[in-house]
Amino acid sequence: METQMIYELRRPKNVIPGKKYPALFVMHGIGSNEHNMLSLVDGLEDFFYIFSVRGHLSQGPGYAYFTIEGYGKPHREVFDEGIDKLTHFIDYASKTYPLDSNQLYLLGFSQGAIVSMTLALTLDNKIKGVVALSGYIPLFVKEEYTINPGKNLSVFISHGEFDQVLPFEWGKENVEYFTKLGIPVTFNTYSEGHTVSEKNLQDFQTWLLNDIQK
Repeated sequence: METQMIYELRRPKNVIPGKKYPALFVMHGIGSNEHNMLSLVDGLEDFFYIFSVRGHLSQGPGYAYFTIEGYGKPHREVFDEGIDKLTHFIDYASKTYPLDSNQLYLLGFSQGAIVSMTLALTLDNKIKGVVALSGYIPLFVKEEYTINPGKNLSVFISHGEFDQVLPFEWGKENVEYFTKLGIPVTFNTYSEGHTVSEKNLQDFQTWLLNDIQK
């Protein structure tokens, strides 16, 4: 099995033959790339196989997973294609590397958070947890996608109170949506804009390390 996606891999220094490891799939923001996300997960490779995945579309100086036709409104066909490619990549990684299929996690910032939440909502029991930093769930995902989250899914959502790109209210709407589905949500807010502070980083890393022990 092969993949068309470009990615950076970080893994434990001393991989034990025959052991299965938790996996963390990391998705960047629009115009960024797979390298820019690695500082957010530094140190977590002691516990996870980490896959930082480049968006398949060129976007300015970097890349994207989908394009946008309006504020908070992705192009549907392009978005569907991006979700399909990421789904296939998760399957590829699961078959290629020694991953624990019960401990697959997603982490994304901005556009990466959007695709991460969508994947978590639709991939049934494939996904154990998601860290969504400053994103939203497209309306057509809520209304037209088959919503089928895993029974053991849990979510960490964070949003800057002064986010000038994606409004803080959208972060609150994410929390309300997952909560209505009966999914446990940790919601952290920070006095910042569209960025990830050091405190935010520490908080979601702690959440991830706690969750893999459940």
